Amino acid sequence: MTLPLTFSPDVAKARAEGAPIVALESTIITHGMPFPQNVETARRVEAEVRSQGAVPATIAIMDHRIHIGLTEAQLDSLGQAQGVAKLSRADLAVCLASGGIGATTVAATMICAQLAGISVFATGGIGGVHRGAERTFDISADLRELAETPVTVVAAGAKAILDLPKTLEYLETMGVPVIAFGQCEFPAFWSRSSGLDAPLRLDSAAEIAAAHRMRARLGLPGGQLVANPIPEQAEIPREEIMPHIEAALAEAEARGIAAKAVTPFLLQRIFEMTAGRSLAANIELVLNNARLGAAIARELVEQG
Repeated sequence: MTLPLTFSPDVAKARAEGAPIVALESTIITHGMPFPQNVETARRVEAEVRSQGAVPATIAIMDHRIHIGLTEAQLDSLGQAQGVAKLSRADLAVCLASGGIGATTVAATMICAQLAGISVFATGGIGGVHRGAERTFDISADLRELAETPVTVVAAGAKAILDLPKTLEYLETMGVPVIAFGQCEFPAFWSRSSGLDAPLRLDSAAEIAAAHRMRARLGLPGGQLVANPIPEQAEIPREEIMPHIEAALAEAEARGIAAKAVTPFLLQRIFEMTAGRSLAANIELVLNNARLGAAIARELVEQG
């Protein structure tokens, strides 16, 4: 059966020419910030990928199709759409079959990228094991996807609101390579430091691309998580952001906020507590990840 894939003109041309392509998620557009800032940020991220010699492929679900790359008009339309579903592995097929509009999370973007033959995906931060998961079993589907789908994901670590030690333990159990880029410590999204050692370290896009290719040669399932620290000038240091995170977590628990509502609530409260600095840092780390993702995609093409 033919896959329900629609390629934008730019991505179709890149595929035909064997040019490097970087997948991008769409939840940053629909669930990350208001219009028009969401579309402006998405365009900045796409421009960053292009400036590094690769082609961006923002992925979204519309009209029973997986769109691999969005036109300017589609990006504007998605940025203003209401009631957009936030899709992961569990609900991707239902949204496609029903004809709904859906934005892809890390897990869904990985699935769609693999279907489209794209090996590199740049995002902000991955989901992970939530605080209190020993009671709630709240673990992001992103982690299982990294163990199953052969895409290299560039992120600024896992979101700092999560239980980072348990997230690293889960990834180790699932056999996912966690590679810190240019440092030995696992970064913590808004902060370069988490206080945790990274399992692996690589210092160049060429090394990361070679590791991706070697996993394929060995027949190992799953992808790689490349933990790319936020640029130093853009970070909110760990000792500064952690009191805000703890206060937001305590507020969420006191108000009985749980399940899918937790992350949006926490991010909004931290935005308020930091007077918008958390969002500014988020944008800068996504741009930084786009740059590294493009470099890895170029290396994959050059290494053949």
